[in-house]
Amino acid sequence: MGEVTLADPWVAYCGTPPVPGEAGWNLDPWLGAVLVAGLALVLGRASHRRALLAGWGILALALVSPLCSLSVALFSARVGQHLLILLVAAPLLALGLPAPRRQTIGGIGAAAAAFAVALWVWHLPGPYAATFRSDVTYWVMHASLLAAAVWLWRGLLLAAADRPEVVFLAGIATAAQMSALGAFLTFAPRAIFPPHAYTTLPWGLTPLEDQQLGGLLMWVPGGLAFAAVAVGGLAVAMRRGRFAA
Repeated sequence: MGEVTLADPWVAYCGTPPVPGEAGWNLDPWLGAVLVAGLALVLGRASHRRALLAGWGILALALVSPLCSLSVALFSARVGQHLLILLVAAPLLALGLPAPRRQTIGGIGAAAAAFAVALWVWHLPGPYAATFRSDVTYWVMHASLLAAAVWLWRGLLLAAADRPEVVFLAGIATAAQMSALGAFLTFAPRAIFPPHAYTTLPWGLTPLEDQQLGGLLMWVPGGLAFAAVAVGGLAVAMRRGRFAA
């Protein structure tokens, strides 16, 4: 990370914006301690230890790897960090945690709504900029995104066998809203994130190009991941006669 001083509240948690060749690992001992303590807390309750360990490892990688530093300079790197957490770590953690007794339609719908709200709020200019000025806000962002994603993936994965039609509806709605956010960022006529007004240039990108790249990442991998879940739910539902062929 870049040099961070407590006297400078405007330095982002992950440090100062790096230039090519300077993005480093996040060696924050407090983060390491929280990750170890959190793993010890949930590992004893795991239903699938391998999935939980894999998910926790991916989560740790997203937070301590150079992605943390790069996300200060590039919006696209922040989106990449979020996608690693939301599309890889979260479903693995959802599989590894104990399953609830039942999945209700309302519960899955609430999870999809919470995920949509968290995703849009933290990728709007005001809340996004606030994460660069406050460590607390930065971690509230990550905690809320992770919690909403794990909640949603638990619903999608655990309801797949019994309620595939609900999986289809929640999956297609999530794919649509995630793609809409990505399209909004991609086709916006100007850059809308002040923290990256000058930080992208050393990386050969204008702020608008960096924003467009982040939007495409959100749109294509993000939208496709949930669209695939929806298609899987639809196929199972049609085989069982839940939807007319």
